[in-house]
Amino acid sequence: MHIEKISEIIAHFIGLFEMTTDEMRLRTNYAEGAGPGADGPALPDQDAFTAAFSSDLQLKDYDPGINYKSGSYEIEFGPARHFGRVFEESLEKLAAIAGKDIPLPHFGDPTDIVLTDEPELTVFAGPGSAISHVLQVNALYDDDYLDMTDGVHAPRDTSFVIERLADFSTKAENFTPFASLHRTDTYDGALKIAEDLQNYIRNARNTEDSGVTSPDSDVTHHFVTTEPMDDKVYVNGKAETDIPVLDDFLPDRGLAKLPEEPDDSNTSVEQTDPSGNSLDVTAGANLVVNVASVINTGVITSVTAVMGNYHQVDAISQAFVYSDNDEIASALRSSGHSAEEAGTIAKNIAVFEQSTFEASSHADTDAAEPTFPNSWRVSVIDGDVSFVQWIEQYHFVTDNDTMTVTTSGFEATVLTGGNTSINFSSFFQMGLQYDLVIIGGNVLDINSITQVSLLYDNDWVRAEGDLDPGADLQTGNNLIWNFASIHNVGTGGPFAAMPDYMVETQKAIEDRDPNMPEGLSFDVNFQGYAGLNILYITGNLYDMTIIKQVSILGDSDDVTHAASTILENNPDATVTIDTGSNAVVNIAEIVDYDSFGQTTYLAGQLYSDAILIQGGLVEHDTTQPQPVDDRLANEVIAFLDNDDPAGGDYADGVINAGNDFSWSSTHPADVMQAMVA
Repeated sequence: MHIEKISEIIAHFIGLFEMTTDEMRLRTNYAEGAGPGADGPALPDQDAFTAAFSSDLQLKDYDPGINYKSGSYEIEFGPARHFGRVFEESLEKLAAIAGKDIPLPHFGDPTDIVLTDEPELTVFAGPGSAISHVLQVNALYDDDYLDMTDGVHAPRDTSFVIERLADFSTKAENFTPFASLHRTDTYDGALKIAEDLQNYIRNARNTEDSGVTSPDSDVTHHFVTTEPMDDKVYVNGKAETDIPVLDDFLPDRGLAKLPEEPDDSNTSVEQTDPSGNSLDVTAGANLVVNVASVINTGVITSVTAVMGNYHQVDAISQAFVYSDNDEIASALRSSGHSAEEAGTIAKNIAVFEQSTFEASSHADTDAAEPTFPNSWRVSVIDGDVSFVQWIEQYHFVTDNDTMTVTTSGFEATVLTGGNTSINFSSFFQMGLQYDLVIIGGNVLDINSITQVSLLYDNDWVRAEGDLDPGADLQTGNNLIWNFASIHNVGTGGPFAAMPDYMVETQKAIEDRDPNMPEGLSFDVNFQGYAGLNILYITGNLYDMTIIKQVSILGDSDDVTHAASTILENNPDATVTIDTGSNAVVNIAEIVDYDSFGQTTYLAGQLYSDAILIQGGLVEHDTTQPQPVDDRLANEVIAFLDNDDPAGGDYADGVINAGNDFSWSSTHPADVMQAMVA
């Protein structure tokens, strides 16, 4: 019982009172005596009491050895609760109440005591970082060998094509200085990339172009600008107003084009008449495509306040290198569609755009009584926040075909090309929406696109035997297409100076002050808002989108048109040979929503840079193919019997050794899939 403990305490203190009384009586008895006078003799024992006297003993208070604990009241919340607090803590609570001058009509009744702490701002967790790395690689090898005669024709060594493409890649590096950027997930790594880009742009402003040509190559264009215009389209280093349309330049792929939708007519497609004497060969018509699209809305906000520096860098570098040096036998040059009339079209296209997000306006309010926010909800992210989208796409395709073809007296089609290789990547990031985002550190906003296209299309078309002159040849008609676009939304206007109330807002959040600063309530950007949703990032924010696209195609074909051993199969034969019609396409687009409003407050420095590099080389390679000694060819096809069909009962022949499809996967392919005779 508590009364017993209280009685024990009272008895204890009564005993102390009695002891004190006895000590006072002793002091009275001591005062009745008299000490020696001033002129009296000095006692010898007084010499020991000097000022330098010291003792190692530690003085302690009286400890009766009684441990007393009493159940107390939780006076902060009113009702009595036995939480096992010590008696001294209860006294401290009473002292706190007395210091705050809280009226207590019935002191001693704990239900009448209510003690509350100072209110504190409640913060919520903000969204985290978003980092994505995409790597897409396609490797396709389609080197075919076809012999339609009964003779012996040694296959050729095509390793020189890969060697020449490696040389092209080295030369393309002069136009793409940002192709060597390495993936990173840290702020220090992103800052290093920003500094490298800014240093290169700074040097580009002060230096002229250095030579990147060689005696065997022609530079179609080498264009560098550090001030690209927003309303212009740059095509091979020239500013234009309209963006070229890809569909207008794609070559006709002939036998490799996709089949059209069948018509709904009931007309029979059966042919009863014997077909003509024709030979249609397609050794090219390859399609290599990289497509990457990034739409980034990591943080959706109408007002941004950056307490540090703001770095914005946009960079596009594009390069193509190709060789289309063909050799055609004079006996086959009488066509009106010869290689000289359809060369290779190569285009580097770049677009820089800047715009402001047009949001729907708030409801009209009375001008005499405008509405401003009077409450806020705060989310906090401790440390750095990163939004990184890193996309790399690679193609390596070889379609080096070696063929010896001849007419057979009926219709024959041969397709050893027509390969399709596609990398496709699409990224759309939708973040949370805030009315105000405060960044305590720096902002790094980096967008970079690098595109490289390499094509080797040196072809040989030969004639063997006594042939009638004339064949429909196509050894060119290739397309190289690099298209890049960077579109920034929300940073079109100038940055505004940091107002004092934004600094006060940051301090209030750090101190967990629940009272929203008055200046923030009357910011014109927040007129019409009843409350504010605020995100505070204590560290740095880096928003980085890097796209790298490399497409390499080797299509060096060697086609020999041999006269048929059956003379009656040679006259009036229609021969069509296409070793070109390739398309190498890179398409990349970045849409970066930096802000969904028109106001960005900046306390530090603004570093805004942009650069465009476009370059193209045309190689005039004269390498001659060599036979593969005694090694066996990878693929040998014996096609059609040379015996004369009896009784006119014959059919058309089709060889399809192409039409391979590679979709974002790395694999060598054996593409001589089908033979129908």
